Amino acid sequence: MGYMDKDITPQNDGALIDGYSQSIAAAVDTVGPAVSRIERVGGRQGHGSGFAVSPDGLIITNSHVVDDARVVRITTPDGFITEGRVLGRDVDTDIALIRANASTGAWARLGDSQRLRRGHIAIAIGNPLGFEWTVTAGIVSALGRSMRAASGRLMEDVIQTDAALNPGNSGGPLVSSGGEVIGVNTAVIQGAQSIAFAVASNTANFVVSEILRYGQVRRAFIGISGDTIVLPRRVALAAGTVQTTSVRIRRVEPEGPAAKGGLQEGDYILAIDANPVGGVDDIVRLMDGSRIGKETEIMVFSVAGRIEKKVLLPMPRS
Repeated sequence: MGYMDKDITPQNDGALIDGYSQSIAAAVDTVGPAVSRIERVGGRQGHGSGFAVSPDGLIITNSHVVDDARVVRITTPDGFITEGRVLGRDVDTDIALIRANASTGAWARLGDSQRLRRGHIAIAIGNPLGFEWTVTAGIVSALGRSMRAASGRLMEDVIQTDAALNPGNSGGPLVSSGGEVIGVNTAVIQGAQSIAFAVASNTANFVVSEILRYGQVRRAFIGISGDTIVLPRRVALAAGTVQTTSVRIRRVEPEGPAAKGGLQEGDYILAIDANPVGGVDDIVRLMDGSRIGKETEIMVFSVAGRIEKKVLLPMPRS
């Protein structure tokens, strides 16, 4: 029979709960004043949330919150109302950037979403269903999720959380216990229990930088349309690959980078700069702004029945 130490002190559950409460309250006190209600001015009516990321009134929200509006109304937690201009929006990541006409006061800091782990505390602040500046809390349920944007493009590096979200939370911050913004709340699965998503803060930071510098997010364009297909075994054997799917080019735009590089309708795209291509989403993901004007090697199984390597010069997507 084992020995039990009678001097063991029971765990103080009250202290643990109080510590958890204090960390959430401190994070809300830090970020909450930077969160605003965002309403479209003109066009289709709608509202959501946003949060300031600089003292001069730069505000991040969702692209679907601003929609096609050029001007929005901004209401801060202390009742201050001003208008703001939409500097740019990126439908592919559901991020938009607003410049307020006047300083909104408090602002929040974007954290490094790559440092997140499953189980970390996740706090959502926003204006769900018209209930202003509501706070919900949960945990980071999963990292690196993918979801389809309104444009049809696959969004990568999406955070899954069980913090309760409702319409109106969109564009609000997902906050760590340290008081840093780790994501931008963007979507909830209707009918699901405790499954919601946020665009990672590192993605939001990239989009904001692109909009401030170029007015849009730059992505590379090679001028093809294609279909994800099952890769014929004979092609896989010829290419020496274990891939089971690939992309077959359906159309090549005249005078586009693909046409100039020698790609043809019916070619199978197997790899881009040695990165395997198993579907159309892989091409979309690999053709980011870093490839604009940069020689890019495309490995194909051509309509002539040969494994060939073509060199293209991607251009900015309009």
